[in-house]
Amino acid sequence: MKISMHTMSVDAFVPTLTALGKILDKAAQHASAKKFDASVLVNARLAPDMYPLAKQVQIACDFAKNSAARLAGQEAPRFEDNEQTLEELKARVARTLDYVKGIRPAALEGAEDRDIKLSFPNGMSLEFKGLQFLRDWALPNFYFHAVTAYDILRHNGVEVGKRDYLNSN
Repeated sequence: MKISMHTMSVDAFVPTLTALGKILDKAAQHASAKKFDASVLVNARLAPDMYPLAKQVQIACDFAKNSAARLAGQEAPRFEDNEQTLEELKARVARTLDYVKGIRPAALEGAEDRDIKLSFPNGMSLEFKGLQFLRDWALPNFYFHAVTAYDILRHNGVEVGKRDYLNSN
């Protein structure tokens, strides 16, 4: 059985994004139960030189939507990075899920051989074939930022466990 690029991308992004939305719900419930301003969590970070929760969620969403779009040869929607509440972050996750779920398997046929070039503001660029891009760039970065968001919440007392991260049901 051949594994499709849709299975390896869209079907990988969706459950983790779904779980991310659910842990943001748990974060809001935690702040409410403990009677503190949830913006503390939105701005929390694991280390001084790491991005806060808001940026981790934004980047995870961007890697999912932008990577799926590149693989499909499409232009991804642009989201402003202006979320300041858990509710706004959850809405971003939902918008990302809507977009990613809308990419059909046919759009990713042959994507493993699609040329993908990333250009950065500092003038650096990276070139990949689609499969290498997904395996070596998109998925590792997506999972890194999604799990870092989870870790920030866990570190700040939100009662989430491995099952919350892995289980989107």
